[in-house]
Amino acid sequence: MVDYRPILRTENTNLLEVKSVTCVKQERCLFEALSFTLGSGKIMQIEGPNGAGKTSLLRILSGFAQPEEGEVLFEQRSINDYYDEFAAELLFIGHKTGVNTQLTAFENVCHWLRVHGYNDESQVYDLLGKLGLVGLEDVPVRTLSAGQQRRVALVRLWLNSSKLWILDEPFTALDKKGVAMLQCRFNEHLEQGGSILLTTHQDLTQHFEQLQTLVLEYRH
Repeated sequence: MVDYRPILRTENTNLLEVKSVTCVKQERCLFEALSFTLGSGKIMQIEGPNGAGKTSLLRILSGFAQPEEGEVLFEQRSINDYYDEFAAELLFIGHKTGVNTQLTAFENVCHWLRVHGYNDESQVYDLLGKLGLVGLEDVPVRTLSAGQQRRVALVRLWLNSSKLWILDEPFTALDKKGVAMLQCRFNEHLEQGGSILLTTHQDLTQHFEQLQTLVLEYRH
């Protein structure tokens, strides 16, 4: 199978730096003066109860929302000042699948390929088969189960060369085989120098040597 991702060549430095970030939502402070770093080849799992601000933090780190205070740096530069360059190195997959349910799985993947500048569609069926969608490539995504729709969305992890992956509940609706396959993909990305930041209510079942954990508390 063709690997659409070029080899990442990054120095062993911090890709992401969060400096004294505060988030206020609906007059409630979710977290205050939050600081941490995420280096090349490392994975961070964000934990905490519902309402603690996990998704709000991911949106701030992705540049989709602004913090009340503080800043986010990518490769030592503010993501606000250099957002286009940052966005080119970011893959964000939210809790919702983000696929066009009127299109087929094949059509969705081909669209993502064209967005990223690839014209070779010859391996798409092989990739969908690898993700357990054999025989379902050419039916509207709306007819697929929640787990199958999630797999269509996660195809992007095999098609993207971004250094930083930010994933909100990527294991939602996946069975054990799907979760294991996804974690193998995580390891491949980390070995190539990429970094991953994710939220999940499920424990990671594979060993990640470079795993960091950030716990957010619910604040009244």
